[in-house]
Formats: sequence, structure tokens, C-alpha cells
Amino acid sequence: MAEKRNIFLVGPMGAGKSTIGRHLSQQLHMEFLDSDVVIEERTGADVAWVFDVEGEKGFRKREESIINDLTKLQGIVLATGGGSVKSKENRNRLSARGIVVYLETAIEKQLARTNRDKKRPLLQTKDPREVLEFLAIQCNTLYEEVADYTVSTDNQSAKVVANQIIKILEER
Repeated sequence: MAEKRNIFLVGPMGAGKSTIGRHLSQQLHMEFLDSDVVIEERTGADVAWVFDVEGEKGFRKREESIINDLTKLQGIVLATGGGSVKSKENRNRLSARGIVVYLETAIEKQLARTNRDKKRPLLQTKDPREVLEFLAIQCNTLYEEVADYTVSTDNQSAKVVANQIIKILEER
């Protein structure tokens, strides 16, 4: 890719946005950013704490501001939070400021990939499957709406998915 357009990764928890994003950024020699990590850096607290203190609404407000800031940068790979697409402003900014890749994954894979992760406040319930199914109903059409490309992450390693995305972008 001669020009380094921003690459924004969207998708549900456990789709591999952060891991795949790191692979992409290394191979393309681009800066990698994770919106959740930036939220933690700017607040001085982890995402779970922000959810506890400010609720999801407060967290989404912070997320919207940070996605606005990050999408203004040039030549980055950005892993967004799973629920970031709930905001129309986020969807508009992502679409206008870069190439959006939806990393699609099945709920079974999400459960397997997130079952030991205590940093996901929405999954700290008795029934994570129910939460993931509800989020899929809320967000899957929004991921599809905002995406320029959709790539399944279910049966491939992060490195293979990153290479697949690079190939798609080179053919573009």
C-alpha cells in the first residue's frame, strides 16, 4: 500500500481486533492503537472501573471523544471497542476517516476467547452467552453497515487474518 490510509477494526469482543491489529501494524509499519487502552491511559483507570463509576453511558461518552481524536490521526491501525459502533457519530467518523474492517466471529469463539478475561465488564455476569447474543443483536448490523470489508476470524490465526486483510487492501 503506497498510501497509508487508516485501518479501523470493528467487531465484537473476542473477535481478535487487538491481536490482529498488532499484526497488521507491524507488517504495514503503521502505528497501532486500541481505543480501550487509550481510554485507560487518559482516565488513569481500567475500563471496568470506568463502567463501575460512570456506567456504560459515561464510558460510551468517553469512547466517542477518544475515537474522534484517534480517527483524526494518519497512518494508524485502530482496534475499537466492541460497542463503539452503537454511536452514529463513531460510525460516521470511522467511515469518513479510514478503511473499516469488520472482524466477524461466532458466539462460540467469543466465549472461548473471553472466558478467562476479567477485564470485560459486560461479561461479568452469570450468563456471558446471553450477553454476547444480546450484543450481537444490537451490533452485528451496525458492524456490517460501517464496514468496507468483512473478514471471519473463526478458523484462522491472527497472523493469517492480518495477511488476508493486507491482501484485500492491496487489491483495492
